[in-house]
Amino acid sequence: MEIAILLTILFYGASTAAYTVFLVRQKKQYYRAGVALMSAGFGIHLLMVLVGTFRTGHLPVNSLRDTLSFGAMCVAGVFLLFQYRYRLRVLGVFAAPLAAATMAVVALMPAAATNVQPVLKSLWLVSHVTFIFMGEASLALACGLGILYLVQEQAIKSKRPGFFFRRLPSLDLLDSAGQTCILAGFVLMTLGLATGLIYAKAVWGRFWSWDPKEVWSGITWLLYAVLIHERLALGWRGRRAAIMAIIGFATVLFTFLGVNLFMSGHHGAFTG
Repeated sequence: MEIAILLTILFYGASTAAYTVFLVRQKKQYYRAGVALMSAGFGIHLLMVLVGTFRTGHLPVNSLRDTLSFGAMCVAGVFLLFQYRYRLRVLGVFAAPLAAATMAVVALMPAAATNVQPVLKSLWLVSHVTFIFMGEASLALACGLGILYLVQEQAIKSKRPGFFFRRLPSLDLLDSAGQTCILAGFVLMTLGLATGLIYAKAVWGRFWSWDPKEVWSGITWLLYAVLIHERLALGWRGRRAAIMAIIGFATVLFTFLGVNLFMSGHHGAFTG
């Protein structure tokens, strides 16, 4: 398993290098190499998770190390799906290093002792975790697109547009792609929260218990609901939407990491 982790770091890291060279030189062969290397890393990563699931009898999400790994895999997988749909080549400059850095952190963390808990063996849990992490991966990409939007906007406003202006997509494309990621992420997060409520009822006997993770997940959901409403109803576009996408993902990170590290609750069973 440790070898598989190192291989994912190798491929995600090589993909990062390929996308960085593509950003500089703008040659398609580097972009294709970035996609191929990311795909190879994702394939190994997915196989690692499937083997771990087969060995333990449940989805490997019972420690912070495991959940970080699962999250990195979802970032890579959702990025590849998005890449296939939109061909937004430069986004790999954000997605590949995010996956590589996350797996580097995973490699530095000690492996948790295998302790199969009954609460982990549930199809509702599998659905909940998968939807939530895929949704968060989509929102991570929206954050990356928001950052690229602000960089490109600044390049356009400068008197001498240079490096980024010639290499980043148009503001309209970055904005519309970011909207797609947010909508997809919101739908997936909603499905994740819904299946989580059902799972909570089955395991703890109630849908909602004011667990810190539940509260902050609700806050995050409401933030993106407001963003989508304001975008559709009031026409929020461009810089404001990009900034909100970044703030929204910061809330996602706090919900995932901050709550896990600084607050206690039911979800400690999955991040111990």
